[in-house]
Amino acid sequence: MVEFTLWDIFRNLGLAARWTVALSLAAFVGGGLVGLALLLARLARLRGAATGVSLYAQLFQGTPLLMQLFLAYFGLGLLGIDVPAWLAAGLALTLYTSAYLAEIWHGCVSAIPKGQWEAADSLALSFGEKLRHVVGPQALRIALPPTVGFLVQVIKGTALASVIGFIELTKAGTMITNATFRPFTTYACVALVYFALCWPVSAWSRRLERKLRRER
Repeated sequence: MVEFTLWDIFRNLGLAARWTVALSLAAFVGGGLVGLALLLARLARLRGAATGVSLYAQLFQGTPLLMQLFLAYFGLGLLGIDVPAWLAAGLALTLYTSAYLAEIWHGCVSAIPKGQWEAADSLALSFGEKLRHVVGPQALRIALPPTVGFLVQVIKGTALASVIGFIELTKAGTMITNATFRPFTTYACVALVYFALCWPVSAWSRRLERKLRRER
């Protein structure tokens, strides 16, 4: 058994937390870009876009993230592609995030009164100008709190990446436990680090919601 002090445990978890943060940001940014593209395709009323985006969202929302990670890692491996664990985790989490963000943002756009679209039409604005000058700014204010709040789910979702060998916070906790045989202490520290990562984001989300309610 390896002797680890509490400081040693936190120090090693802190090093692993960097990868949790990196994976979370990569998935959130990548998912945001894909989600935005899906939203624009749906709003532009491209043929089959509404049905396609709806099926896409239902697919990723209706299946466990764990299964999506397995499919990304082992599925691509069956095609003869050597997929690193970090790439498979990033791909799965990006697609998962994009499905949720596309639905969140579509709901926010749908919350804009129809009269705003009609007013934009009366000004003969193009589709892009309507979104940029009329609908977009209003939808952005509504979308900020739930979008920031969803980031917490993404951070916690990265824990599942440990099952495919990606060494993030949870995987590091398991490795430390195997070396020290102190599971309670180690996983309590893991929980504290996750709390330290998620609590500021949750607090910011609640603050944005309160601010939005006051402005309304």
